[in-house]
Amino acid sequence: MKLLGALVDVRPLREYPAFRRLWLGTTAAGFGGQMSVFAVTLYVWEHTHDPVKVGLIGAFAAAPLVAFALIGSAFLDHVDRRRLALVTTWGQILTSLLMAAVAVRSDDGVWAMLALVGVAGGFSAVGGPARRTFVPRLLPTDRLAGGLALNHLSFQMALLLGPALAGVLTARWGTTVCFVGNALLCVAALIGIAGLPPTKPAAAAGRAGAGAVWAGIAFVARTPAIRGAFMVDLCATVLAMPMALFPVVNQERFGGSPEVLGLLTSAVALGGILASALSGTVTRSRRPGLVLLGCGAGWAVSLAGVGVSGQLPVVLALLALAGAADTWSVVARGTIVQSSTPDSHRGRVAALEHIVGVAGPHAGGLRAGLVGAETSAGTALVVGGVTCLSGLALITALVPPLRRFTMTRPSPASAPAPV
Repeated sequence: MKLLGALVDVRPLREYPAFRRLWLGTTAAGFGGQMSVFAVTLYVWEHTHDPVKVGLIGAFAAAPLVAFALIGSAFLDHVDRRRLALVTTWGQILTSLLMAAVAVRSDDGVWAMLALVGVAGGFSAVGGPARRTFVPRLLPTDRLAGGLALNHLSFQMALLLGPALAGVLTARWGTTVCFVGNALLCVAALIGIAGLPPTKPAAAAGRAGAGAVWAGIAFVARTPAIRGAFMVDLCATVLAMPMALFPVVNQERFGGSPEVLGLLTSAVALGGILASALSGTVTRSRRPGLVLLGCGAGWAVSLAGVGVSGQLPVVLALLALAGAADTWSVVARGTIVQSSTPDSHRGRVAALEHIVGVAGPHAGGLRAGLVGAETSAGTALVVGGVTCLSGLALITALVPPLRRFTMTRPSPASAPAPV
């Protein structure tokens, strides 16, 4: 029984049909999104063989993700979020079809492809936070963590298997099929969203506009558990994000083998998938604040260990542990944020969480690169792990409501009915 309790909690899928439809559609769209990311990267590389232009893909994607998420927070809580998610999903489908059209052109369409990456990022920046608000409306609080864990399992599966599927399809039919496939898989997301009940704006949402943005920021600032959860995420990503150092670690310690570089990245994803499959232990915990802080410490210690180890099996095992800690921390953070946010502010808080999730890793990659360039990859990893641990200790001391955060069990009257 203890082993079964450690497995991912599938009760949200079994008991709530609307969540099940949404999860299946989101999972399909996640695979399509990863196929599209693979195809864009390959298209730009094949047409330029310029690593700078390949690097521009991230810039063209990240800037709209941050900017439009902030703009979206001005009205996310003042519209029907279900309808907004449908509109932005249609926008992603159209954008993917336009990418397919660019891919079949005989002349160079790199800049057009990069522009469409930015358009897709804009749709994702508005639609993503809207979709985040659905789960707490569909599930009671004692199923919320399980639902978030299932969503993260879906993301991890797409991250690990989506590029592999795209590689097989591209080798046979070219990049165009990946863009068309993404558009078709997004239709599954449309079906899942269309089956949800309408989400009318809450009366307490206030007026849309710039004031709504500041109201969302103020809500996070005055809610210690949410503020602390965001601080933990930024501490882990800004101070200890390791991915930018993988090529350097590979070159310094393992001879620069492409196969080893692939293993370093895959180890993190594999650890995340295993943690998602064994997420029952953390999703059934009533103390997600302690889980979040503990996983943050596990992330920091594992990465510091990578910085001092020269044995490939040890490095891979530590990266898998870091991936597992990251997965459980994402679930714990989402549980805290979603359960602490009233529906009147859920869209704005989701948009801010989206910004934190995008900006933190990019800033962390820059920090890691700068420290690694002045010292070494190992030093950068150790410094990142130690500073992350120090930051977590400060957050633990300065934000007591985070470590004390306890989930309450819903009464039968307050629990949403299965739909």
